[in-house]
Amino acid sequence: MGWKSLDDMDLQGKRVLVRVDINVPVENGQVSDATRIERIAPTVADILAKGGQPILLAHFGRPKGKVVPEMSLKVCLSALEQTFGQGVTLLETLEDAESGDLPAGIILLENIRFHAGEEANDAGFAARIAALGDVFCNDAFSAAHRAHASTTTLAKILPSCAGRLMQAELTALEAALSTPKRPVGAVVGGAKVSTKIDLLLNLVGKLDLLVIGGGMANTFLGAMGASLGSSLQEPDLHDTARDILEQAKSTGCKVVLPVDGRVSRAFAAGAPYELIELNADTVLADDQMILDAGDAAADAIVSEFKSLKTLIWNGPLGAFEIEPFDKATMAAAKAAAELTKSGDLITVAGGGDTVAALNLAGAADQFTYISTAGGAFLEWMEGKELPGVAALQG
Repeated sequence: MGWKSLDDMDLQGKRVLVRVDINVPVENGQVSDATRIERIAPTVADILAKGGQPILLAHFGRPKGKVVPEMSLKVCLSALEQTFGQGVTLLETLEDAESGDLPAGIILLENIRFHAGEEANDAGFAARIAALGDVFCNDAFSAAHRAHASTTTLAKILPSCAGRLMQAELTALEAALSTPKRPVGAVVGGAKVSTKIDLLLNLVGKLDLLVIGGGMANTFLGAMGASLGSSLQEPDLHDTARDILEQAKSTGCKVVLPVDGRVSRAFAAGAPYELIELNADTVLADDQMILDAGDAAADAIVSEFKSLKTLIWNGPLGAFEIEPFDKATMAAAKAAAELTKSGDLITVAGGGDTVAALNLAGAADQFTYISTAGGAFLEWMEGKELPGVAALQG
């Protein structure tokens, strides 16, 4: 493990600088989805219960080191207060925080990325922030892949620990890939192989089973010789796809590609489709495209799930946003949820499209763990060291 949690810290009478991710969606000046705020509530509650004062450090949007009024954290205040059940004081400038006695209760420091020193990981800026507190608590796993002042350098200046959300993420991810119950498999889907080459190369060395879906699967099928009409694929990555398949063979990782697909001539909701067998000999017309894995493919994937003890999920199996090209993703998600519910499978999922698909399937609540981290989740799956996690480990 190598990192401390809130349970290891004496917080009585201490000011606790808490790096959180409240970069939430906003519509018409109101927070439209408070999930990320709700996920940090246990950390704030525990700090208060241990006699500490939480001082929240967060970013919102990408102001690039400049004060951008439209990216003020003021928009989050109401949702924070509603979630925490008490008032939150926003300090609008760092100078306000440094000027003297801080108010009691929960404090929110204005958008940390209004300062150029944050993303530059400037030691002087980190020292100014550190002077405001006694302890540093990182509860923003979703920002852990960034080597910024508030994610890494603060941890080197102050006694440090992981917050409850960070602790939950790290515990779940370590259990899923570092020390998993085997056999362990993964679903990796989405549009492009190019964005997930490092991920696939890392996974085939660690998994027993790899299910490839979405547009990515087309690139692999094309690499095997299939002619896939106007299907989304990356012909320039056919060699890379073949290399990944060869590496999987050498490490004993079984790769599952769709054995059939929902093929249509229109990318539109309700478009007519055919179920067509997919293999190296498949030849589609120029105007045909694969928009989803087929029924036989979904059945085969579900059958493979039943052989696993641990499943990691990142990416859909088709164009799940539009019917009827959501069928394979929905069927596989519901099956994974049922296996989790019955205690036969540990399931960990992450990534924006993945979470959206699992919610659509009504499966998210049954999964063992759903990561709210996008880029950090992906980089962890790629086997990369996350600076924010490394800093907590000393």
